[in-house]
Amino acid sequence: MRFPRHCLLALLLAAPLLHAQAAPKTDAGAATDSDTPAKASSSAAAPSDQVDMDDVRNFAHVYQIIRQAYVEKVDNKTLMNDAIKGMLSGLDPHSAYLDKDGLQELNEDTTGQYGGLGIEVMEDNGLLRIVSPIDDTPASRAGIKPGDVITAINGKGVTTDNIDDMFDALRGDPGSKITLGILHEKSDQPVSMTLTRERISMTSVKVRELEPGYAYIRISQFQDDTASDLEKKLGDVLKKDGAQKGAILDLRSNPGGLLTAAVGVSNDFLDSGTIVTTRGRLPDSNLTFNAHPNGDLLHGAPMVLLADNGTASAAEIVSGALKDNHRALIVGRRTFGKGVVQTVLPLDADHAVKLTTARYYTPNGTSIQAEGIKPDIALADLTVAKVDDSQAPVSSEADLPHHLANEIAAIPGANINNDGSAENAKLATSDYALSQALNILKGLALRHDAGMPAATAH
Repeated sequence: MRFPRHCLLALLLAAPLLHAQAAPKTDAGAATDSDTPAKASSSAAAPSDQVDMDDVRNFAHVYQIIRQAYVEKVDNKTLMNDAIKGMLSGLDPHSAYLDKDGLQELNEDTTGQYGGLGIEVMEDNGLLRIVSPIDDTPASRAGIKPGDVITAINGKGVTTDNIDDMFDALRGDPGSKITLGILHEKSDQPVSMTLTRERISMTSVKVRELEPGYAYIRISQFQDDTASDLEKKLGDVLKKDGAQKGAILDLRSNPGGLLTAAVGVSNDFLDSGTIVTTRGRLPDSNLTFNAHPNGDLLHGAPMVLLADNGTASAAEIVSGALKDNHRALIVGRRTFGKGVVQTVLPLDADHAVKLTTARYYTPNGTSIQAEGIKPDIALADLTVAKVDDSQAPVSSEADLPHHLANEIAAIPGANINNDGSAENAKLATSDYALSQALNILKGLALRHDAGMPAATAH
């Protein structure tokens, strides 16, 4: 099953370019963007590590052999690009050579903006199926619904052989037109729709109340505006519903994004302490990010952070910051374990190198590279089903014949029979991990209300 590309940031921590500066510490709110690449130290390459002429001759020899003898003709530009890509791919899975398309895709991922129709699409057994249209976009205004299938694009039918190309064809420059064949969920024949692409802005933050007093914060990726979006949306909930008893921060299947966004989100739940440190070979790579005083939007209310093996990169920075500062209890599964930072170094207007330049460390000085963050409370990846208890024997005094009624039940508006289990069952059957996180959060809130410190595992 293929998920929407705009929801799938590569598993990378695409750090902004760093200013060349000697100061080793940086506050959480400090900017780290630069238009120039970091400069390597003159002592980075020792004299004993020089490339000799034999190496140069071997490279040139292989290059010429491919040009002359390969079964199909390969042009010089393609060979050179592939040589660069091969050099970077041999370093680690996250360093890469970015051409114009790669830079555009990275920009779309980190800004959450792209030219398209505003639909979430997944590949489903050879079909391009609509997951959902985004509100107030060309797709939603055209009447495209969840479950619809794209049968053709610009007159060309979608098949298992071309489905990847068809998937890519949905995006394009704002203002450009595209014709889709759409098979509505309950129709037998597709209809043709011509839509005009627009600039689509994807939001990475959703905030709502799960129950009165318990906020649910979902962050799907870390974009330029994630921290400011979180501050606005959580602020709106607090203004509307009042102070919260606790909050769940859901970072499951969050593949990461920008370092600065992770720092900003961490700062929104911390009043003090280190958020993350980075260390590399260049002086610019040695940075410490600290939380600002009075930054906690929840004012110390208990937090549970949901994580799984898809929680990666920038999402792990937030998880490590809140765990090591004893601000949140981590519930779920061990995280992905990507503990390195990439810096994007431009070569020209259309090309750049995305290079791993540092490792990052949680406030306790721990590297999570290839290890991940172990949850405080582990949950298996389970689903649950509601038990049919309609034939259950007598389970309470109220089931006995001729029982005395409760005098409170006669008061208008009283509902002594609702113990919350029905709502719990509904949440558990739709999202078991979330229901368990809510139960844990309620326990932490009881401790907090009683004046006891929130318990965190160490």
